[in-house]
Amino acid sequence: MVIKNAVIATPAGNKAKRGAEQGQISIIKNAALLTEGNRIVFAGDQSQLPHCPPDADELDAGGRLITPGLVDAHTHPVFGGWRQHELAQKLAGVSYMDILKGGGGILSTVESTRAIDKAGLKWKTQKLFLLMLSHGTTTCEAKSGYGLDLENEIKQLAVLKDLNESPSCPISIIPTFMGAHAVPKESGHDEYVEALISQMIPKIAESGLAEYCDVFCENDVFTADESRKILLKARECGLKLKLHADEIESGGGAELAAELGAASAEHLIEASDKGIQAMAKAGVIAVLLPATSFYLDKPYARARAMIERGMAVAAASDFNPGSSPSLNLQFVMTLACLKYRLTPAECLTAVTLNAAAALGRAQDIGTLEEGKLADAVIWDAPDLDFLLYRYGNNQADIIIKNGIIIRGAKT
Repeated sequence: MVIKNAVIATPAGNKAKRGAEQGQISIIKNAALLTEGNRIVFAGDQSQLPHCPPDADELDAGGRLITPGLVDAHTHPVFGGWRQHELAQKLAGVSYMDILKGGGGILSTVESTRAIDKAGLKWKTQKLFLLMLSHGTTTCEAKSGYGLDLENEIKQLAVLKDLNESPSCPISIIPTFMGAHAVPKESGHDEYVEALISQMIPKIAESGLAEYCDVFCENDVFTADESRKILLKARECGLKLKLHADEIESGGGAELAAELGAASAEHLIEASDKGIQAMAKAGVIAVLLPATSFYLDKPYARARAMIERGMAVAAASDFNPGSSPSLNLQFVMTLACLKYRLTPAECLTAVTLNAAAALGRAQDIGTLEEGKLADAVIWDAPDLDFLLYRYGNNQADIIIKNGIIIRGAKT
């Protein structure tokens, strides 16, 4: 396939962009993109386009913007029910943690997720992934954590495996085990931590259903010391590490992510200066979640300070039924621009290359370059500034996944 008459906006390279490099992207006008099979063979000035095979499908972008497919590096999409009833509680001033302590929040979703069978859960999750895909997200990380027992955590992860292998759900899914999301109602705190370490993590790792392990590291959920024990066991069993860190208060989560060399630390609203510096030194990618701050009406992470200290920053939706019920990464980009004060170029890197690096996929996705997978979006926008400027509506016009048009144009 050859796409002509496009404006390409893309970062470059096979690793996360840190500090000032995050804003260094290529803008190529009068550009072309040539794919063969599921790979890119050319992305650049149309005047330098190599000879195309006579049977190549040709698409005229009409002067519109084309970027890499978006990468959502933090989602919780496998769950039963919804939590719209909590909106009134939030408006009345009940905090996220107080809702959880009262048996709502995550624990409410656990009840709904345990109650739904695998077929129903798979059907619901596929609908969500296809909606995500329609907004330009071609790869996402997906966490379990609404089972909080071995049977139901495996049920969630098995749904992700089935969908990842299904041609009817062409989004790429990177699965994360997050049994350490909360403590279930039927278990004591210490008892559940012990179950995670001695039973759940070894069996999840043995099943091959998860690539990463994540922990909700907060003083009122799992402390830094408890999170360390859980994550060390996960690493021992061959899982790679992520942390929900310092979302509600500064509890040493950022420092722990640096100590353990985690792939990423996520949320980080209350991360300390010491923690930010430690993560920068250790090369931990910050996955920031501005839509969660927006929905909970909470402060925003200090993205600008992180970049200035040499960190790589990614931005993700945190899609979940309680604290961020939106899967639109376009909205996340606009929030990152307005609330984090990131430039449009930095925002693009945050939801493409840096997000891909946070998932260990930067060798294959996150940029439009020769040799990368042909995941791309043609936007109903003439340039990158316009894409971030027009918030609230879906500007993804044509979605290309693995070199195949899966939405728009001839589909």
